[in-house]
Amino acid sequence: MTDSPNPGPSAADVARLIDEGFEAYHNRFQALTRRATGCFARQAWAESAQDDRERLALYEKTVQQTLRRVRGVLGAETESRERWAEARAAYAERRRGERNAELAETYYNSITRRVFATVGVDPLIEFVADGLTVPESMEASPCSSRVPLGPTTAGTVESVLRGYALGVPFEDIGRDARRVAERIEARLSETGAGGIDRVEMLEAVFYRNKAAYLIGRIVAATAEGEAVVPLVLPVLHGDGEGVRVDTALLTSNAVSLVFSFTRSYFHVVSPQPWALVRFLQTIMPRKRTAELYISLGYTKHGKTELYRALCAHLAETDDCFETARGTPGMVMRVFTLPGFDVVFKIIKDRFDPPKQTTRAEVMRQYRFVMLHDRVGRLADVQAYEHLEFPRDRFDPDLLDELLAVAGQTVHVRGDDVVIEHLYTERRVTPLNLYLREVDEAAQHSAVVDCGYAIKDLAAANIFPGDMLVKNFGVTRQRRVIFYDYDELGLLSEFAFRALPEARDEVERMSAEAWFHVAPGDVFPEEIGTFLGLPARLRPLFLQHHGDLLDPAFWHAMQAWQRDDEPVDIFPYPPSQRFPQR
Repeated sequence: MTDSPNPGPSAADVARLIDEGFEAYHNRFQALTRRATGCFARQAWAESAQDDRERLALYEKTVQQTLRRVRGVLGAETESRERWAEARAAYAERRRGERNAELAETYYNSITRRVFATVGVDPLIEFVADGLTVPESMEASPCSSRVPLGPTTAGTVESVLRGYALGVPFEDIGRDARRVAERIEARLSETGAGGIDRVEMLEAVFYRNKAAYLIGRIVAATAEGEAVVPLVLPVLHGDGEGVRVDTALLTSNAVSLVFSFTRSYFHVVSPQPWALVRFLQTIMPRKRTAELYISLGYTKHGKTELYRALCAHLAETDDCFETARGTPGMVMRVFTLPGFDVVFKIIKDRFDPPKQTTRAEVMRQYRFVMLHDRVGRLADVQAYEHLEFPRDRFDPDLLDELLAVAGQTVHVRGDDVVIEHLYTERRVTPLNLYLREVDEAAQHSAVVDCGYAIKDLAAANIFPGDMLVKNFGVTRQRRVIFYDYDELGLLSEFAFRALPEARDEVERMSAEAWFHVAPGDVFPEEIGTFLGLPARLRPLFLQHHGDLLDPAFWHAMQAWQRDDEPVDIFPYPPSQRFPQR
């Protein structure tokens, strides 16, 4: 009697290995996230920043570890599509009904896409829109709780504050409650609402940088029914031993800035992220599902949600990809969809002079932006590979240009266009165009905010490099941000110098620099000219930000970086902050 042949690894084995990899990732992600409470209480900002960096690198590290284990088990069958189709079914069965099923789905796809470098999506071996995604009908575990209403609004707010354990007491909880209550009552009066019907607060605390955010909603009766008023309370350390509420944010627009695509990711523990996202959408109805997942640190699943939203938009509209508004870039070719507020950026095969960077360096810069604190002034980016779209959804002139300037990345395959690599960013209005299209008051506001954008980035140890106004954009909320990253770098790595005085007329009239300029040298006196602001607006910029032209400003910023002091750049106007005393 002979032994039966070894049947080889089963689909269940593959599903188990990937499931174990996901659980290892998610458990470590949650462990790092939980540390935020202690870091906040101890004001251990450097430790918190290190946790943030580790958490950002965790996904790819774990995926690679899982991939090695899977390859070791599958061996010669690693690229067997039949085996992976079976594994997909086994994995779906393992994860069915789990509270974080949507994250597990994306993790599985990350493994298969590294095995097959799939172009587009392959429903045989991947989870697509109708795959494992958590159905809306699935019951969610409660992520919020109702706060008992007090005899006064201040009493209710005090109950809210006492409901959180931040590891450190409030300086004056009664004072904070009264301040917040005054804002709430004023806001309810503006909306025409009556008294508060109920207050519901998320149980999880949202930590980011030096703040803890308490997030919930107020439901009040109106003549038309119910009004939902967001309630977001940023909590900061005071000058003494306790913490204080810094402001009360009570509109969707104000809360949206806290969750902006220009901000770093929160640390918030949630056993069921999609339930948290669903709650957040009730106070920020204009926010994409993708943006909310990304804001919680689930960047890979946020990418999945954005891709699915893009596919749904293409299926539901006749929109065609077209050239994005703005001055053509020397390094990137940028296009968009009219009804989809995202731009798509492809690295060109060759860069226009005088650019001397490389493709690898550009990719490094975009990676830098993903990992660095963006302080509300850099657009978040997501990288995609091996995308496929119908050829007839491209403007013919755009497609011809993409093939001409980025032929190493863009290919036509039958009736489809394949894009090997691209970045997505939220679409904003280029500042140079904005200044031509808005009234004088809006122009002045944008010019002043542009200077503050440069200063905020400097405080975060970032120097934009190419500071032409065409590289800045204006968001829906009229905030100026920077979005051209190929010359961006750490402020600490640049040398800010005063322009040497010419010694004679020949040097004074020279079209080229007559003095030595080393790589990384910056002459701040030239910033006013190189920004390229319209002449009528330059005096305004210099009135508010003339210090940017002085090397002393930049040297002071570099000294601050050496002291390793985290920046205080709040996602709301200083005028909204409560008095510090």
